[in-house]
Amino acid sequence: MTEQTGPTGRGALDVHAHAVPRTLLDRLAADGLADLTGLDEGVVRFDPRVSGVGPGAPIPIARAQWDPSGRPAEMARSGVERQLVSLPPFVTCAGADDEDLVRSVARCGNDGLVAVLAPWAGTMDPLGFVPLGTPWAVSEARRCIEELGCAGIAIGTRGLGRELDDPVHEPLWSYLADAGVFAFVHPNGVPDGARLHDFWLPQLVGFPMETAIAAARLVFGGVLERHDVALVLAHGGGCLPILRGRMDMGWQRKDVARTTPQPPGAYLDRLYYDSATFSPQALRRLVDDVGAGRVMVGTDYPFELAEHDPVGAVGAAGLSARQRAQVLHGTLSALLAARAGS
Repeated sequence: MTEQTGPTGRGALDVHAHAVPRTLLDRLAADGLADLTGLDEGVVRFDPRVSGVGPGAPIPIARAQWDPSGRPAEMARSGVERQLVSLPPFVTCAGADDEDLVRSVARCGNDGLVAVLAPWAGTMDPLGFVPLGTPWAVSEARRCIEELGCAGIAIGTRGLGRELDDPVHEPLWSYLADAGVFAFVHPNGVPDGARLHDFWLPQLVGFPMETAIAAARLVFGGVLERHDVALVLAHGGGCLPILRGRMDMGWQRKDVARTTPQPPGAYLDRLYYDSATFSPQALRRLVDDVGAGRVMVGTDYPFELAEHDPVGAVGAAGLSARQRAQVLHGTLSALLAARAGS
């Protein structure tokens, strides 16, 4: 485990960490939507309307998800100075069709996340979760930023049966662009659950595929042409970086895909990406493609599939000292400063 901070003497800033407040867990249990009997053993079970996975499926949950007291010490050991913390995907109601349920979970989750992280403000700060597929999304985004003081917002890749390019989200994109608020985009579903049932494939393969599909809809649906909004993609953009050439070719050769004035690659260059690629070669390629100023540290802490040594991982990518500093803290610092100056 790396002990040192970044190359300029400042610790890494982590845009991709998760926590679920105990208040939300208890609320879901009281409503019959969660089984917490295995919590002390590190397992919870949720109603599929909440988790988006099969009924009774055991979901691993580290104590650090609902008890943040040990997190600062773990952050120090890994060289992380600050975490931006969002709700994990298993409480984002990705497959729900009940808007009242989605709104209730989101509000309870956001209120609880802000409260539980308050003692560590500046070390662990919340990203407010904004559910998709509803006109209410912009109201919750505004509440999270202007009333709860969240550092930014977090969204999934779908909600209430609607995709990111659905017209219902236009007010949300406008608000984020005008307010200078960034959105962290984390997959909260998979393209074909039945085919991914085995081998932990939903997380290993499904999430990267989901992110690529969601980002492609943002591009071809014209969202990124209409709105200058800052979006940070989890897991290094998933499968998206390797699809740049194919998407550009489709834009050039297929009339139905020529929906924007510029080819898709131009819009992908405007997105931001976290460093959670788990491959030095993939991270280096990502920086080569979009520039260090579009890449920032993401660990996925405290999940099992997390980067435990983010400083070492960035160092292993063969970047210049300036690029390393940019990825470790410069890119996210600039995003946060842009909002402060807006």
